[in-house]
Amino acid sequence: MSKLAVLLDELKQGHSVRVQLGGGSMRGRIEIDQVVTLTPIDASNVQINDVVFVRWHNGNFITHLVTDIQDGKYLIANNLGKINGWVDGSDILAVVTEIEPLS
Repeated sequence: MSKLAVLLDELKQGHSVRVQLGGGSMRGRIEIDQVVTLTPIDASNVQINDVVFVRWHNGNFITHLVTDIQDGKYLIANNLGKINGWVDGSDILAVVTEIEPLS
């Protein structure tokens, strides 16, 4: 089973998961290779400025910022100002609940 499949299964079971993020589009909030804790969340509890783990339109998954909420839709952006677009609440799988300091 792939790492992603294990991650998705753990979240589906309601477990928090620690992962090391590799991208740089969240720098300033989450640095490259920083470990974060993803915790499953009901989208109705998501707030603007939360960092969420999202199923993206192309079948990939991204960890990005919620910048607006309207009618059950969530506007997703990176921390550098790029707006990615809107997702349904059902596409939000987890929220970042902890960012471990870099050593």
